[in-house]
Amino acid sequence: MIFYDCATAPSPRRARMFIAEKGLRIETRQVDLRNDGHRQPDFLKLNPHGTVPVLITETGQSLTENIAIAAYLEALHPTPALMGDTADEKAAILMWNAICESHGGMAIAEALRNGSPALKGRALPGAVDFEQIPALAERGLKRLGLFFTTLETRLRDSDWLAGDSFSMADITGFVFCDFARIVKMPVPADNQATQAWMSKVQSRPSASL
Repeated sequence: MIFYDCATAPSPRRARMFIAEKGLRIETRQVDLRNDGHRQPDFLKLNPHGTVPVLITETGQSLTENIAIAAYLEALHPTPALMGDTADEKAAILMWNAICESHGGMAIAEALRNGSPALKGRALPGAVDFEQIPALAERGLKRLGLFFTTLETRLRDSDWLAGDSFSMADITGFVFCDFARIVKMPVPADNQATQAWMSKVQSRPSASL
């Protein structure tokens, strides 16, 4: 297998943490997003969308989405289970993973990509240029605040996002909460349950990657 990574981007960090939690060692190649490494012809052959992460499987298939990479590695290496064992566990993990992606990750992306001068003309990730929409930056920050409230409410009643055990959902939620600093809107200090959860995840070796 070959893993295409970018050390500074949140999406490949999710896959990187998942790989580490599985205890796997996979050949890794860095893609320089700042210098358009994701737009080079050789990389676009692997992923025409021009995004990372990408995992090339043992059979040569190119997996270009976090959920696909996680599902593939979970199937090959089911222990420790990061996507659940029972039907209820699997459903809860996928639900909270989706909540973190759509309400957290997308909110940060809206705020960053539509509000940063450095990303002018790059309002969406990948190989195609899109102009910024300033109103989406404002909306993104509002959505991020709502996401933080959602997490706090959940974590007051649950040790981990999807239940009693650390899972893929916690990786996704943690990475986006940590990356929220890029839009100068970190998790509020008063969100004590979320802060405690962040500290628990931060203490795991995979979080340092």
